[in-house]
Amino acid sequence: MTRRTRRHTATAGVAGALLLALTATACGGDVPAASGSQELKGETVTVAGVWTGVEQKNFKKVMDAFAEKTGAEMRFVSTGDNVSTVVGSKIQGGNAPDVVFVPQVGVLEQFAEKGWLKPLSKEVDDLAREHFAPVWKEYGTVDDTFYGLYFKASHKSTVWYSPEAFEQAGVTPPKDYDGMLKAGRTLSDSGLAAFSVAGEAGWPLTDWFENVYLSQAGPEMYDKLAAHEIPWTDPSVVKALTTLGELFGDKELVEGGGSGALRTDFPESVEKVFGDDPKAGMVYEGDFVAGLISGQFGKKVGEDAKFFPFPAVDGGEPPVVGGGDAAVVLKDGENADAGMEFVEFLATPEAAEVWAQAGGFLSPNESLSLDAYQDETTRETAKSLVEAGDGVRFDMSDQAPAAFGGTQGAGEWKILQDFLRDPSDPEATAEKLEAAAAKAWKKS
Repeated sequence: MTRRTRRHTATAGVAGALLLALTATACGGDVPAASGSQELKGETVTVAGVWTGVEQKNFKKVMDAFAEKTGAEMRFVSTGDNVSTVVGSKIQGGNAPDVVFVPQVGVLEQFAEKGWLKPLSKEVDDLAREHFAPVWKEYGTVDDTFYGLYFKASHKSTVWYSPEAFEQAGVTPPKDYDGMLKAGRTLSDSGLAAFSVAGEAGWPLTDWFENVYLSQAGPEMYDKLAAHEIPWTDPSVVKALTTLGELFGDKELVEGGGSGALRTDFPESVEKVFGDDPKAGMVYEGDFVAGLISGQFGKKVGEDAKFFPFPAVDGGEPPVVGGGDAAVVLKDGENADAGMEFVEFLATPEAAEVWAQAGGFLSPNESLSLDAYQDETTRETAKSLVEAGDGVRFDMSDQAPAAFGGTQGAGEWKILQDFLRDPSDPEATAEKLEAAAAKAWKKS
């Protein structure tokens, strides 16, 4: 069954899946390599993914571990945010990568429907059953065929802040959304903008919307909107956009205003809070912010940088939005068989432990010990995700067709960028979102 028919059963089990995935313990360092590994000297495995900077550096440690085991030469190609477009052009050009990390469920479906993917091997399937909660396999399955192994998970409901900036302004982590805006205005009065917003790429803006919407409208409405069972012109969407627009339209709250935010990419948004010349006191994004803070900007997570859960909006429950990156194997890859062996390795806790120890990473592998994570803050992030219970939801834009929820300069990404530039008309923005969604779902 496709993800669109599967998502209602998957969502109900995701909280329990994440509970198992992030709290189960095992002796990760002593787990043997994936079964079926073979000598791969002379073979080059090309892996494509969205990661840049510190994230790419840390993932390369995982590739190095595989290379050491097998003798394979590993090569990484960064796709940027336009995964679908870049991979499609490489396939057409005859230089397809062997393995691609897909950050959107909708893109994974698209790849499967185009016939680009090899079904994952029995070895990967067995490892997934052994080490992963069933929901992660379900999200990697299209029409009853298992194509995508979720190697990296994310908790997208964390707001990172500078304790020094908070102390100087005399503010504390807020208990609700209004309190967050109030604390932000106090920060602004002290000389720093409240938020550094990454608007240069549209995906952080979708995460902002999803957290507000999930808390304000509730999980059932979130599920309906994610499946496009209600239109984006629904009053609940307009209400969430109005709430978000109050923040986006306030130059005291957004560093550089909307125009400045649109020139700020994700790493820069973190640098503006935790770099040598801070411009803001807070940055919203997922647990992966920690990897940039420690790896790129040399700050100590838990001391120089802390987080609080994205706060409840209008009396709703605090939202917890999750996501993940799935490894798929392309049929047209020159060394697809070797690529499959790499995915087998990724299914082991041994592979997850490499990145966990490097930082900026959460694994859905339930056999990975929490002790593998390098700091208490990361363990707290996992705990926050777990305690969401049945309220946790998979990233909405990642569930959408790629044309709507996963393409730079188009669909939801572009429309929310336009909204960041001018948030004065939420109703008109909702109409544009619905027109783009209707077109994308019709084609999917």
